[in-house]
Amino acid sequence: MPPPSRPRSPLRLADVAQHAGVSLATASRALAGRDGVREEVAERVRRVSRELGYVANPHARTLAGGATSTVGLIVHEIDDPYFSEIASGVIQAAGERGLIVQICTSARDPHSELRQVRHLIAQRVGIIIIAGSGYVDPSLEAAAKRELAAFQNAGGRLTVIGRHALSADAVRPANKEGGEAIAEHLVSLGHRRIAVAAGDAKLSTVVDRLAGVAAALERAGLAMAEVPVMHAEFTRDGGHDAAERILREHPRTTAVIALNDAMALGVLSALRTEGVAVPQRMSVVGFNDVSYAADLAPGLTTVRLPLARMGQEVLALALRPPAGRPRRKPTSYELVVRASTAAPAEASG
Repeated sequence: MPPPSRPRSPLRLADVAQHAGVSLATASRALAGRDGVREEVAERVRRVSRELGYVANPHARTLAGGATSTVGLIVHEIDDPYFSEIASGVIQAAGERGLIVQICTSARDPHSELRQVRHLIAQRVGIIIIAGSGYVDPSLEAAAKRELAAFQNAGGRLTVIGRHALSADAVRPANKEGGEAIAEHLVSLGHRRIAVAAGDAKLSTVVDRLAGVAAALERAGLAMAEVPVMHAEFTRDGGHDAAERILREHPRTTAVIALNDAMALGVLSALRTEGVAVPQRMSVVGFNDVSYAADLAPGLTTVRLPLARMGQEVLALALRPPAGRPRRKPTSYELVVRASTAAPAEASG
């Protein structure tokens, strides 16, 4: 009778380093996503790690047990109330379950987002949540998609808000529907000279909201091709810049659609600086209904998304067992009319 075979030794980081032809320290830095390793070397280490099936032991034990105490949350900008309100929902739901949330920011930079993904995986989180727009060009997310697929194959859970390209359970904001609602509101007031303050054209959220605006305007007989769309940063400063260009290049505009409330805040600031009365001379609408929208002067007409609820639901999805196909959970939306919109002056006069 042959002697019993020895149990296979667990794969070590040293094995990955040996197969990749690098030092142990280099392999460690590469898998942790730290600086100091050339990208081609780091990619070779990660590829070898995936091929060998290497997963750091504490992480493997956590995932094999079906539970984790740490949730990694990646947002674009934590100082944007859109993301801070989503984060508050995640944190509240996590606290109720005894989980800890680690928050990272990507600044709407796909390369920064990739670094954050690698950092969270190296920190051995069991759940990763990505909140915020994806990118129209799928190649910008390709590297992160590979990393996240390997993370899920190792037992990790990924859920997202507002992403299209990533294969994961998702909460889908009503971006197109909300875009239609704000455009229909302005048309119903009599506006025909409408401009848009939009974020970067590479963001899928911007594209989706513009599609809703276009659908509503075209139903009203307005050609979207003739509507000025000013692309800028998806921030307050971006809204300020977009409004200045609208005033300079399209001075007869009577209403501005800002594709998020941060941009709307910048639009209102620019109009105030230029002495343009809102809504008497120009109406302004936003999108999201963040916490300060009602307190602006005038109060901002906007589309309300259930931001904190979205954070709670995306974590709830992550805590469910994975399904055969990614689940898609659409959100509600509501047009909230405040004092920043009125009929255009020529219509009311």
